[in-house]
Amino acid sequence: MIDLHYWTTPNGHKITLFLEEAGLPYRIVPVNISAGDQFQPDFLRIAPNNRIPAIVDHAPQDGGEPISLFESGAILLYLADKTGRFIPQDLRGRNEALQWLFWQMGGLGPMAGQNHHFSQYAPEKLPYAIDRYVRETARLYRVLDTHLSDGRDFIAGDYSIADMACYPWIVPHQRQQQNLDDFPSLKRWFERIAERPAVKRAYALAESVNTAPSVTEASRAILFGQDGKPRGG
Repeated sequence: MIDLHYWTTPNGHKITLFLEEAGLPYRIVPVNISAGDQFQPDFLRIAPNNRIPAIVDHAPQDGGEPISLFESGAILLYLADKTGRFIPQDLRGRNEALQWLFWQMGGLGPMAGQNHHFSQYAPEKLPYAIDRYVRETARLYRVLDTHLSDGRDFIAGDYSIADMACYPWIVPHQRQQQNLDDFPSLKRWFERIAERPAVKRAYALAESVNTAPSVTEASRAILFGQDGKPRGG
């Protein structure tokens, strides 16, 4: 059994996509980041960066004590290696999948996240910041669109953790001020993944976990008011 400490964000969706595809038994432990659950001591013991997702695998391959992991990319790679699924087994294929996983972790996710922040949540609309991140999001969409333009169905051959990492960050494309019609190969890939039964199950689960996905003034301070000081300091 795997405990998934989860909330309904793109990074959280990555892990439910994998678990639903693989059919691994798991239990959702909701971490309501708008309420500050990510600062609870029990969560911080497994996720010291106070970010979801995190997992605890109670049946690791070595038969030893439970293993805890944070960072969505690390979790995807761990689960792929645990199951031997959704990552190519040959040297070149594996590294192609990993480079796109790292591309998402270092590029698409952070840039789209800043896009969301300045376009949707910032109390003051800063045209330079909005333009900067909308344009950078578009550049990254174009990178992926170009990669997919050779007719391939998925990012690294067969469906893999590279696709699972990227897809949830494309789902909010309208909020990112992106039109998928401008990226026809990406759109084709996106629509193919959206029809997968496991993807539909994962997103239905999200709706049952978070019934009020909105940011209030109180939750804004929790989500965006952190600095380097200890909590309560």
